[in-house]
Amino acid sequence: MPQSNDVLIQGSKLPVSNGDDAVSRTTFDQVMVPNYAPGKMIPVRGFGSRVWDQSGNEYVDFAGGIAVSALGHAHPELVSVLTQQAKQLWHLSNVLTNEPALRLARLLVDNTFADKVFFANSGAEANEAAFKLARRHASLNFGSEKNEIIACLNGFHGRTLFTVSVGGQEKYTEGFGPIPQGITHIPYNDLESLKAAISDKTCAVVVEPIQGEGGVLPATRDFMKGVRALCDEYQALMILDEIQTGMGRTGELYAYMHYGIYPDVLTTAKALGGGFPIAAMLTRDQFAASLSVGSHGSTYGGNPLGCAVAEAVFNIVNTPEFLSGVRLRQEMMLDALERINRQYSVFKEIRGRGLLIGGELVEGLRGQSKLLLQKALDEHLMILVAGPDVMRLAPALNIPEEDIQVGMTRLSAAIGAMLREIE
Repeated sequence: MPQSNDVLIQGSKLPVSNGDDAVSRTTFDQVMVPNYAPGKMIPVRGFGSRVWDQSGNEYVDFAGGIAVSALGHAHPELVSVLTQQAKQLWHLSNVLTNEPALRLARLLVDNTFADKVFFANSGAEANEAAFKLARRHASLNFGSEKNEIIACLNGFHGRTLFTVSVGGQEKYTEGFGPIPQGITHIPYNDLESLKAAISDKTCAVVVEPIQGEGGVLPATRDFMKGVRALCDEYQALMILDEIQTGMGRTGELYAYMHYGIYPDVLTTAKALGGGFPIAAMLTRDQFAASLSVGSHGSTYGGNPLGCAVAEAVFNIVNTPEFLSGVRLRQEMMLDALERINRQYSVFKEIRGRGLLIGGELVEGLRGQSKLLLQKALDEHLMILVAGPDVMRLAPALNIPEEDIQVGMTRLSAAIGAMLREIE
């Protein structure tokens, strides 16, 4: 067994592995399918917005597990709820329902536009359900020819064959053909292109309120309102993919609340479980009816463990005080990024909403976002990218002010190191 040393984590001593050659980055290459290229360090412990690796090195987490760890690592209340539920009931399958699932569904319905909820394991599963619902609803009510889905170029909706096809990024469909048909892509935020593409054959229009993988691009108010109006005109479902923007990420419970519109279908995952895998599709009564008994399902969807944790996350996040705290942290991070940019002039634009923030690199640094990620890791800071030209930050929604300050100091050092290497 590997030896361990005690690392003091905000008053609690937690064991952190010193590393073991038997479980190392080399092990990954030996036993894992090579579809990932993980960083050289292996995290073994986290608390709040700090993470420790096998050697006891400490990192500030500005990545949040790609906008998943909404309350940071090992949040005491989530640990308590998970532990309590684990002692009671883990799994039943969809043959039976359970109390945590019903409580969570009630919270989602009572606090959003929705009337009904379908639980799944991941964002891809939730989106798969949404797209299937759109086609089935159209087929049952208007005929099988109304099956076309309109989505945005450079979107991201998951890794199933259906969801990557809707996503509109060729790099994710290459080699997996033939892909599902009946999908049209338009430029993001281009209402005129949508007007030209939509027809009586359109069953759904799919939009991310902020394109995450596509570069942290927020939808404009005019675009969102235009999508809503066109969907009404052509009797198509407006589907909002809020996998990344939901559960307080933008400073509202869900991002659609910024725009003064209601979708017909919304998908939510990532932060919903605060790190525990769970997802949901939300919709209205008249559309939910199309998914009759046996038409769709998910073995693990709505399992008691996931729903109990998500219920706790929801109750913490969905308060005016917490959401105002997200907006306050947004301003702190934007101010720090602007100061860094005045020093280094590396960002063409800093954009996003809430704590989903992107920094688009200037022309001379295009293609260098991964290098910046590597340099940040060297400075003990975890960040993300959104394509080759954009740095992405998605920290815990309750990240302490001190961690923001320390993380930004490390980001500044990482940018300096990147520029020196490029020179």
